[in-house]
Amino acid sequence: MPPLKDLQRGGAGGSAASLDTLRDMSLPVSIEFGRTSMTVQEVLALGTGSVIQLERMVGEPIDIFVSDRKLAEGEVVVIGEHFAVRITRILVETDGEST
Repeated sequence: MPPLKDLQRGGAGGSAASLDTLRDMSLPVSIEFGRTSMTVQEVLALGTGSVIQLERMVGEPIDIFVSDRKLAEGEVVVIGEHFAVRITRILVETDGEST
């Protein structure tokens, strides 16, 4: 798969017109606050008010995935009565590496 910046310039045989056709596609976006491991017994014991401790520390950036690929990092913000995510860093893929 060509790096993102090559697709934007029409690289790898693509053109600006073919990129425009992708703009209306819907892709799944997932936000990962953190992870943990639990036994089935621990999961079954969860109830209303249970607290699950995650591996991530307060203030660390959260991960933003698009189609199971990490695309960006961000921070949780509150807008009115809703939670939202402010993107703080977009990861650009170049030759298999991300920055």
